[in-house]
Amino acid sequence: MCGIVGYVGKKSVVGILLDGLEQLEYRGYDSAGVAIKTEDAINVYKAEGKLGNLRDVLTAHLSEVSSSTVGIGHIRWATHGAPSVINAHPHTCNCGNLVIVHNGIIENYKELKIELEAMGCKFRSQTDTESVAHLIAAIYDKEKDLTKAVHIATQKIQGAYALCIMHNDFPKKIVATKRNAPLVIGVGDGEYYIASDVPAFIKHTKNAVYLQDNQVATITNDSFKIEDENGKVIEPKVEVLPWEPVALSKMGYKHFMLKEIHEQPDIIRNILVGKIKTSDSPIVLNEVNLTRETLKNLNRIQIIACGTSLHAALIGKYIIEDFCNIPVDVEASSEYIYRKTVTDENTLVIGVSQSGETADTLTAIKQSKARGSHILIITNRPDSAMAREADSLLSVNAGIEVSVAATKSYMAQLTSFYLLAIYMAEIKGSKSAESLKELKAEMLLLPQKLEQILTQKQQIQACARKYANTRDFIYIARGINYPTALEGALKLKEISYINATGYPAGELKHGPIAMLDETMPVLSILMNGSVYEKLLSNSEEAKARNARMIALTNSNNPKLNDLFDDIIRVPDVVELLSPLIAIVPLQLIAYYIAEFLGKDVDQPRNLAKSVTVE
Repeated sequence: MCGIVGYVGKKSVVGILLDGLEQLEYRGYDSAGVAIKTEDAINVYKAEGKLGNLRDVLTAHLSEVSSSTVGIGHIRWATHGAPSVINAHPHTCNCGNLVIVHNGIIENYKELKIELEAMGCKFRSQTDTESVAHLIAAIYDKEKDLTKAVHIATQKIQGAYALCIMHNDFPKKIVATKRNAPLVIGVGDGEYYIASDVPAFIKHTKNAVYLQDNQVATITNDSFKIEDENGKVIEPKVEVLPWEPVALSKMGYKHFMLKEIHEQPDIIRNILVGKIKTSDSPIVLNEVNLTRETLKNLNRIQIIACGTSLHAALIGKYIIEDFCNIPVDVEASSEYIYRKTVTDENTLVIGVSQSGETADTLTAIKQSKARGSHILIITNRPDSAMAREADSLLSVNAGIEVSVAATKSYMAQLTSFYLLAIYMAEIKGSKSAESLKELKAEMLLLPQKLEQILTQKQQIQACARKYANTRDFIYIARGINYPTALEGALKLKEISYINATGYPAGELKHGPIAMLDETMPVLSILMNGSVYEKLLSNSEEAKARNARMIALTNSNNPKLNDLFDDIIRVPDVVELLSPLIAIVPLQLIAYYIAEFLGKDVDQPRNLAKSVTVE
C-alpha cells in the first residue's frame, strides 16, 4: 500500500523525491521520509502525517542536501506499528550506513528479529521492515557486495515486498528488488527512477522497465543491470508508457474525485471505440480469447474482486447470467483465498482490480490458474502483475485515477462487464440478435445521458447539503441495482465517514426497519423496470416509519411527489443499463456531503488506493 520513489542521476534529488511521493499519496499518507546521499553519509529525514510535514522538515535542511543526486523516499500506509516518526521509512541498520524503503509485509519478521537480536542488532521501530535492513547489512558485512547481499537476504524473507536499498559505501548506487508487489524503473538520459507506480516519474520519462518477481536491479547514474534470482543477467525490456503527465492535473476542479466523476462520459466513449462499431456489428474484444468451444464447456464462472470492484462484479454476475445462462459466483478475494474452492478447467475465473496489483485478488487468480481455469482479468492497468497472469484481458482504459475513492474506474469496469456479457452471448447465441442490437444502441447513447446529469448538478448538491449532518444513511434497491446501493453507500462511508449501508429493499423489513425514524434518510434507487412496483412498496414501508425519503429515479410517476421528501431525476434508460446511470448522482452526493463537512475528499483517513497487502 505504501509508495516508493528512488532516483540516481545528475539532477538535485530532493525535488524529484518529494514530487514523486506527492504523485503516490494515493498509496498511503500517514507518514513519509527520504534518505539522501551526501558527500560523507546518508542523511535520513522523516515526518509523521501528510507529505507537507516532510517538506517542512527538508526545508530546514536544504543546505545539507541541495546538491545531492541520489536518494530514496517512501510514503506510508501503516501495517506494522502506528504512524510515527520512528516507524516511518526509510529504516537503517545500527551503524546507519545501509538504508531501506519497503512496500509489502514481511511474514517472518519476528523470527528474523530474534535471530538478528542474537547477533547484536538493536531494533528501534515496531515495523517488519527494520528486520530486512539489519538482515541485508549483516550479510553485506560478510560479502562486501550489496547486490549479492540482497540476493541472499531475499532467499530468507517470506512475504510480499518491493525494496530499495542504499549503502554509504556506494555513493551512486541503488539496489531494488520485488516479490508480489509492484516496482518499476524509469529510464532517462543518464538518470534512472525507481517507483511503486509510474505517476512518480511520468513527467520525466515515458520509458520504463517492470521488474519481475525475485529479480534484482542494480542501478547507478550511468547504467542498470537486472539479474534473476540465480544471479543470471537478464536483458531488460524497455516499454514506452501510454500515460500523459496532464492526467495528474486537476484541470481546474477542486478535487481529483470531482474531475474523475466528470471524466466518466468520455471514459465510456473511449471503451466503446473499436469495440462497438455499430449496433448491428458484433462486439470486438481483441484480447479476450474465449471461443465457442470454451464457452460450451464452461459449467460455471467465478468473479473475484474487492471493494468497489466487488460491486461491479455483482452487476457483472447479473448480466452474464441473464445473457449467457451460465451460473456465476461472486466472492470477495480475501475470503476466496482462505477456503477450499471448487475450480477446474471448466471454470472461467474473472479477476477484477483497478490497479491489477490487489494482493488478495492476485493470490486468488494464481490459485485458480494452478487448477487449470481460464483466467480473464478486468483491470485499469494492462501493465500490472494481474494482467500478466491473464489468459484473456479486458483493459478498461480509464486512465490514471488519483482520488482514493474509485469513480471512473468503477464506471469503466461496469461498461466492460456489459461488453463481455454481450460478447459471450453473441458467441454462444444465447440472446436474440435483436435484443443485443437494441442494447448496443442504448450503450452508444450513455455518454450523452451522463453529461445531462453532470450539467444539472444543482439538485444533487442541494440534496447533499440537506443531509450532510446525518449520522447514518440507508440505500435501498432491488435486482440489478442492489449493488448500486452498496456502491453508493461505500462512497459515502469512504469520504464522509457517515455510517451508510446498502440493503436489498425486500430485506428492510427483516431487521433493518427497526432503525428507521425521523432522523434516518433512506435513498431508494427507483428505476423503471421489473422491480419498480416492489421497490415503491418497500419505500412506502419506510415512509410509514417516518424515515426521510429520497428517490433516485427515471420515473415521472406523480405519486412519488407525496411519498418522497426529495427526488433526484435522471435520464430514462432501459433497466439493464440503469446501474451506469444511477451511480453518478450517488458519487456526487457522497462528494458534496464530504465537501460540505470539510473532509479530505481525495485522501480519506485510513485508506489507500492500491491495496498490495493481504
